[in-house]
Amino acid sequence: MTPPKGDAGHVRMSDAELELLLARAAEAGARRALSDVGLGGNDAVLTIHDMRSLLECISFVRRTAVQTAVHVITTGILIALLAGIAMKLRWFGPNP
Repeated sequence: MTPPKGDAGHVRMSDAELELLLARAAEAGARRALSDVGLGGNDAVLTIHDMRSLLECISFVRRTAVQTAVHVITTGILIALLAGIAMKLRWFGPNP
């Protein structure tokens, strides 16, 4: 079917036809883009699920690493303070 043409050779179509054409083009473009990155097969859902769980694991590891670093730094500061207090009160070493 050839769409009707206007005065200057422009194609005329209804809004519904234009939306249908755009939807088809968008779907074809999305399929091509997914196929180009290797997600065009039937197992694409599983691959995307695996990628999401991998990203969640990476986020968990980062959060845990930051928490561990804060714990280590806090413990180090507390140990240094206790050592300073012990030295100031002369708990260790020769007592006069």
